[in-house]
Amino acid sequence: MKNKAKFMNWERRNLMKKLLKLIGVILMVLSLVACSGQSSNNESTGTTEGGEVDYSQELIIYTNSASGGRGEWLVEKAKEAGFNIQMVQVPGGELTDRVIAEKNNAIADMVYGINVMDMNKLKAQDLLIQFTPVWIDKIDKSLADSEGYYNPVFVQPLILIGNPDVDVMPNDWTELGEQYTQKYALHGLTGGTGRAILGSIISRYLDENGELGVSEEGWKVVEAYIKGNNALQGGQDMMARILDPEDEVQYGMMWASGALQGQKDYDVKFKVMAPEIGVPFVTEQTAILNTSKKQELAKEFINWFGSAEILEEYSANFGSIPANNDSKVGEDIEDLLSIVKPQDLDWELIGSHLDEWVEKVELEYVQ
Repeated sequence: MKNKAKFMNWERRNLMKKLLKLIGVILMVLSLVACSGQSSNNESTGTTEGGEVDYSQELIIYTNSASGGRGEWLVEKAKEAGFNIQMVQVPGGELTDRVIAEKNNAIADMVYGINVMDMNKLKAQDLLIQFTPVWIDKIDKSLADSEGYYNPVFVQPLILIGNPDVDVMPNDWTELGEQYTQKYALHGLTGGTGRAILGSIISRYLDENGELGVSEEGWKVVEAYIKGNNALQGGQDMMARILDPEDEVQYGMMWASGALQGQKDYDVKFKVMAPEIGVPFVTEQTAILNTSKKQELAKEFINWFGSAEILEEYSANFGSIPANNDSKVGEDIEDLLSIVKPQDLDWELIGSHLDEWVEKVELEYVQ
């Protein structure tokens, strides 16, 4: 009976999440639908009648990377270059679902920020066009889609940071639940960061005979990891909690640029966990939706955005690591990259199972 009640509670929560997503889509349609069809030019490509790119048209970009002033900065910087963009912030775990849900009534022109796993979902739905940016030779091509459906602008290590005064940092994510229970805070599984790190942990325990392809030992590690989380409550700031001497939390999950930006905001230097196996390095990708009527305009924007100069300036403001090898980075990024190394991960395999792994974790372990 206890398990049945627990399942019913999860079902109700899951239904509520789906309803909230649907409401969000409806509200976005109502607020943005007026943005389409306003130009008298050739909207099928985003060009004028003379065949030139029409920069006056509004380019709608769905992104999970507009928080912390990033979206406002990019809108203003793009405006200086002649672009008229609208950034629509959507959590990483929900963004792909929203784009797929809007497939037959599309609003966005392009997507920016989500990782390879989520881009592959859009690719599998035949929602992306092939495009080769002018800066393609400046990046590590292994970071981009081999068929050209998406291309990266930033690389993002996913890390565990600690209060500057802690004596000991954990050695690995797998230690947290057993040795540091309630002393760490994780981001939720609706966002890309929490999902990617969960996938990186589970992928170490693959077993074709285990539940959902994972060994019993693996699920025990994950259970302890999730149940030991001193979860953020609505609106709480991860770094503020870590730095609060009266808060039990001393460690927190963070994407690298967020941690580096936080160091500037709080004038501190966080300690960083450096697992021997490495940490997940994810990419912030760009892609153009084949449902867009402004594809040529989107191509021009991506060519501009991924240039060494723009990424370098963005990096200086927000701590992101440019994928463009011609971009210079600050000492804070160099210091971080001297501490952490990339974990060897099969993102295609992880992505093919992650939804069902997350579903089990939310049903059985999230409290």
